[in-house]
Amino acid sequence: MTEHEGSQLLIRGVRLVDGPALSHRTSVLVDGARIAAIGPDLSTAGRTVVDGEDGVLLPGLIDAHVHLHGEENLEQLVRAGITTALDMGCWPRELVDELRGRPGLTDIRSAGVPATAPGSAHSHIPGRPDAALVSGPADAETFVRDRLAEGSDYLKLIADVPGLDQPTLDALVSAARRQGQLTVAHAVRLIPYQMALAAGADVITHAPLDAILDEATVAALAARGRVVVPTLTMMDAVATRFFGHGADGADGARGDAAAPAGPGYHNAQRSVGLLHRAGVPILAGTDANATVGVPANISHGPSLHRELELLVRAGLSAAAAISAATSLPARHFGLSDRGAIRPGLRADLVLIGGDPLADITDSRRVERVWCAGLPATTS
Repeated sequence: MTEHEGSQLLIRGVRLVDGPALSHRTSVLVDGARIAAIGPDLSTAGRTVVDGEDGVLLPGLIDAHVHLHGEENLEQLVRAGITTALDMGCWPRELVDELRGRPGLTDIRSAGVPATAPGSAHSHIPGRPDAALVSGPADAETFVRDRLAEGSDYLKLIADVPGLDQPTLDALVSAARRQGQLTVAHAVRLIPYQMALAAGADVITHAPLDAILDEATVAALAARGRVVVPTLTMMDAVATRFFGHGADGADGARGDAAAPAGPGYHNAQRSVGLLHRAGVPILAGTDANATVGVPANISHGPSLHRELELLVRAGLSAAAAISAATSLPARHFGLSDRGAIRPGLRADLVLIGGDPLADITDSRRVERVWCAGLPATTS
């Protein structure tokens, strides 16, 4: 690839992911932080030129479930082509503020401190602040008010047994809705899933390991317009640790008919297939974290490419998997300035050396990344 100095950036000779097919070779003009124009005949005069060498240009990838610990996570994410990360639990507020708006690094949104109940598994995670503890419905308004005062972009609620009971979940979702805030509910088992659905949470993250989602729950999620972030990468790691088999084991590879009875990754995989076929929006998120005292640590960055592969195994097409990491999280988290390659949108772009529509594993072949028009910054 060759470059020369100029006031604008022209990425030429690339194919764009456009639904189920790649576009013809074209060029993308970036002016400042925005995409200015797209076309095969854009002039190179006075512009910095990057020769795409017939590569594929993707919208910047979005990981819809991460936990941030420091700037090193932003560098890990952007190296993998992830230009936006939706954090589901990071504190203190000063750390979240420090990670926002870093030029050339992954742009973040954050839930700040998630809500859990005293005595729950999450309440025992080392370093969990007291602000996370919600004892009953009467505490819901205060919790929501405090998170908004800290700048949280949405509210994260932990649905678990033991944990927040149904009246408290209901009160938290209602309090958030009165403030116009999106709610994201953690649920890793069937009963918490149903509790989160009954409470009216907008987004449910994880997929159940103890059972396949039943027909009524899937139908209700679809009918009520709920969104799911299954974090199959995390479910794979947890299933491997606790049940001795995960996505790459015999049960994950043989398909639904051969899946064994009892808890395991196969339940999460089949649930995702059922949700997708029912029309429930599926977003790509990994639960990337380096937290002490949780069931599994997941790498920031490369894990999203693994997530795309697992989504395809669960029944999504490659195009649907890419949408799960681009346009869909942008749409459902209100990020209207990104998620696609269109004039006027934020110039979050990833150049890869392969065709992920033909082979989803080609998403790993990241060659260059731009965040709001700036080349990715890594140490």
